[in-house]
Amino acid sequence: MKVFVGMSGGVDSSVTAALLVEQGYDVTGVYMKNWSQDLPGMVCPWKEDYQDAKRVAVQLGIPFKLYDFETEYRQRVVDYMLDGYRRGITPNPDIMCNQEVKFKLFLEAALADGADMIATGHYARIVHDTATTNDKRPTTNAASLHMAANLEKDQTYFLYRVTEDALKRSLMPIGEFTTKAEVRAEAEKRGLATARKKDSQGICFVGKVGIKDFLLHELGEQAHGAIFDQNGVRIGEHDGAIFYTIGQRQGLGVGGGLPYYVTGKDMAKNEVYVTTDIQDPTLWHDTLALTQLHWINNPPEKGKTYQVRTRYRAELVPSVFTWGAQNNRGELHLETAVRAITPGQSAVLYEGTRVLGGGIVGGFGNMQYN
Repeated sequence: MKVFVGMSGGVDSSVTAALLVEQGYDVTGVYMKNWSQDLPGMVCPWKEDYQDAKRVAVQLGIPFKLYDFETEYRQRVVDYMLDGYRRGITPNPDIMCNQEVKFKLFLEAALADGADMIATGHYARIVHDTATTNDKRPTTNAASLHMAANLEKDQTYFLYRVTEDALKRSLMPIGEFTTKAEVRAEAEKRGLATARKKDSQGICFVGKVGIKDFLLHELGEQAHGAIFDQNGVRIGEHDGAIFYTIGQRQGLGVGGGLPYYVTGKDMAKNEVYVTTDIQDPTLWHDTLALTQLHWINNPPEKGKTYQVRTRYRAELVPSVFTWGAQNNRGELHLETAVRAITPGQSAVLYEGTRVLGGGIVGGFGNMQYN
């Protein structure tokens, strides 16, 4: 069984490759070159990451390749993100990267290159329903996505848009570890070059650069506009409505007294709205409009209660899904209101540990953003 492992130069994908070698798979390491552009004040770390991944491949004695997806990544992930910010929503590039690059482009390229399956260092578990063909080769009839054993690091929120067909041909062995310390211990035990390498931070493709700096670099300076409080009083000026997201508290540039929280914005008027009241009803919602729905196996059952996560690492909240007038839209009714739900982010449904799927938050009731 030939497995191509996406090796990012980090410890998780390094241990993934090592484990699969030890389990008897015919392993090839692949570094995906998605972004190489330097940004002001930060050199893109792709060359260092590539070399780290290659060092581990040499240690493991496996072939190593580079797949260049930079053009497609710009079109499918970066442009998607920039378009969302221009429209006033807060898109999630990590989710789109998994959907369009790691479990589409990478999978397709690996299969065309002779692989039977791919593997990644994600903290998630795939349950395969396997059978055996006439020539004794295992084949997968079905696959479902489940939370990782390490709930602190669980990444299924970012993986809910992966298809079942892609999961059938994917492995995620790191999902079985209960702590990050265990993963590092496995790397140390094998003497892997990345055993003590720190985890990457920041935007998925540009490292430590903050989102505002990246948007400034890509979209340029933005028109300034008014900031209004919950009483309609103008209390300050913002430096571009695209830089603000619902629930944001830091970086508003207005002070004196209680902290302010962003409750919304009007892109046409170039206005940002804030409140000092943490219980302000514009900050809390229990009914979400979902667009661009995606279900991994089967859609949710009518009237059945599931658990929903409205942002990465947020608490799970009981909810019921109802279909909208259009097939690709629906509403999610939460048992309790949740603060600072953000249009453009995702709401992901779970049944126990299994991920059903979900959709993009398009608005709340009559407030529709997309």
